[in-house]
Amino acid sequence: MKYYIIAGEASGDLHAANLMKALKEKDAQADFRVWGGDFMEAAGGQLVKHYRDLAFMGFWEVLKNIRTILANFRLCKDDILTYAPDVLILVDYPGFNLRMAKWAKARDLKIFYYISPQIWAWHSSRVHGIRATIDRVFVILPFEKDFYKKYNVDVDFVGHPLLDVIADKAPEDRFLKKYAWENKEIVALLPGSRKQEISRMLEIMLAVAQQYPDKLFVIAGAPAIPDAFYQNIIARNKTLKNVHIVSGETYALLENSHAALVTSGTATLETALHEVPQVVCYKADKWSYRLAKRLVNVRYISLVNLILEKELVKELIQDNLTPETLATALEDLLRKETRDKQHQGYKLLKDALGNQGASRRCANLMYKELNRTV
Repeated sequence: MKYYIIAGEASGDLHAANLMKALKEKDAQADFRVWGGDFMEAAGGQLVKHYRDLAFMGFWEVLKNIRTILANFRLCKDDILTYAPDVLILVDYPGFNLRMAKWAKARDLKIFYYISPQIWAWHSSRVHGIRATIDRVFVILPFEKDFYKKYNVDVDFVGHPLLDVIADKAPEDRFLKKYAWENKEIVALLPGSRKQEISRMLEIMLAVAQQYPDKLFVIAGAPAIPDAFYQNIIARNKTLKNVHIVSGETYALLENSHAALVTSGTATLETALHEVPQVVCYKADKWSYRLAKRLVNVRYISLVNLILEKELVKELIQDNLTPETLATALEDLLRKETRDKQHQGYKLLKDALGNQGASRRCANLMYKELNRTV
């Protein structure tokens, strides 16, 4: 069968790639044409557009790049029609994918959505568009099934694919020796995956690093972001001697970290599944935040707290996120009582996320559905 898959972010690239591998196990003739990244290309997808060319964050950033965004829509539509897939698989990335779903439905294409948009957090009205355009939805968070049920949408909860990713990763026993950090207490910095986001968050995190010269602060370099981008930000403070960057080794870094400062997003869950105590941070530009605040309808911004339905990890948002408040939160995070509390909560989190095997469960359901209808 021919699969056209669209993922617009680093996490989507990773999970879509694992889904592709699982689909290959079911369908030896599987052919993939994809919008995504290096993982999807390595999994055998013919890459049309890399997600690094699709990452526009915030209202003003989107407005400034509207011509590029519209050109991407036209390219994608033409490419889908030329390829004529058996199914269009959309992976998260709702701003782009929900529009593509509406267009594809009008052309009678089969459409699956893997990793549902976080419409339970904001813009819940989008559920009506999903019900009208998507043939089958596969969700990865336990509370999403109940959310969709309120709108009479039957979805499949397949479990969270991060459980597989982390379980399949071999332990990085040589990581500390490789960098000569054996006797260092490491604080991991995960400032996000987009350049605008990284610039904003890393400035604050580095201000905290300056207050802890006895600790080693290590930045987890995001895919498709060159080290030089981080180095330019670090260079603004020439007195910093305890900050380093590692690229392509985020999980190895987390395995060997004592604590973490994490920008809200999938990284909060990755940090929790590695059982690293964390502080969650988020800061947007003023106007984007004001707009988002009017639309968001959840109590927490981190997936950890949302899944557990309580504040296990400290969240510092917008005006509450300053070098001073983040330093105070890190100081608390280094206390045994706080660390023990988070470790206990992480065990409950893993139980809530279900068992390993999300990619295979999802692939099995997709393949069964396609064979039922083709």
